[in-house]
Amino acid sequence: MRLPALILALTLAALLPNAATAAGTTAKRQPPRPASAMQPKLSLASARAIASAKVPGGHIKSHELEREHGHLIYSFDFVVPGKSGIDEVNVDAMNGAVLAVEHEGPKAERREKAQEKREANRSTIHH
Repeated sequence: MRLPALILALTLAALLPNAATAAGTTAKRQPPRPASAMQPKLSLASARAIASAKVPGGHIKSHELEREHGHLIYSFDFVVPGKSGIDEVNVDAMNGAVLAVEHEGPKAERREKAQEKREANRSTIHH
């Protein structure tokens, strides 16, 4: 008599959660969204205007949306006529705050590109 009662109990335990979910009484938990899935509140055009105001006469060479130091940012690289290297401007993609304005000489620019390449290779290998 004990074995049939045990089988019945296990069967009910296995079926009841499924029945409750099917009836809609159990809310499904959504997995947390990865930080990379966050969407910027600031448009690219707005961020571009903010960054361009920080580098008068500069022309945007490249831009990207990235996560850096806990912030989702637009990063703009400017070429300025008559000036070697690039000027980099980081704009917070959530609120439009200018987080950094830095000049990178040609050597620093090459080092940064190499570092980004190494990080990209590492993340590809570990995922």
